[in-house]
Amino acid sequence: MAERSRFGVVVLGGLVAGGAAAVVGARDWVSLDDGGSGDLAFASTGGVDLTAPPVTATALVLLASWGVVLVTRGRFRRAVAWLGLVAALAVLGFAVASWLVRPDEVAQDLPTLDLDVGRTAWAHLGVLAGVLAVATSVLAVRGVGRWPEMGRRYDSPVEATAAPPSDDAEQASLDLWRAMDDGRDPTDLPADLPADETADGTADSPGEERGH
Repeated sequence: MAERSRFGVVVLGGLVAGGAAAVVGARDWVSLDDGGSGDLAFASTGGVDLTAPPVTATALVLLASWGVVLVTRGRFRRAVAWLGLVAALAVLGFAVASWLVRPDEVAQDLPTLDLDVGRTAWAHLGVLAGVLAVATSVLAVRGVGRWPEMGRRYDSPVEATAAPPSDDAEQASLDLWRAMDDGRDPTDLPADLPADETADGTADSPGEERGH
């Protein structure tokens, strides 16, 4: 029960971190203040991107890996958990890089405007989401082998062909053995008749067999 609870907490934390990073990456990470000069109106029409697209892109990969971990088993599940850790490290790396360089990049794109360039709260949240993403992904890699797995009833129909034979098939096999024990060749009988009946539907008697 403890392992199942830990599994739920880690997965929930990973999904929250990935979702938050995907949303935050599409928000403005850079703040602009013109100090009342009116230059901000020119900046808003210049098409300058204030977001962090790489954070969103890698966060979507992270979310996809969590989804695959939930529905797979065995070695493939462990491999996807490692892939999720790589994606989480990418989220954190891009978040930190964007936090550091995005203000300077925006300032270089607007060299003629008198603007005070800073960071928004979204930039700080992006870094925090990256840290949480890495932490939960590390826990996933360490514990995925002990996590509960989805039942086999969700497997593809192809695997269902390996099911054990039905009762009807077993009964048919027993009828064939009985026919051979009685000295009859079951292949001479119609397939839709029991092994102890003749083609006209009447049972053979010992006397009739001797007469033949």
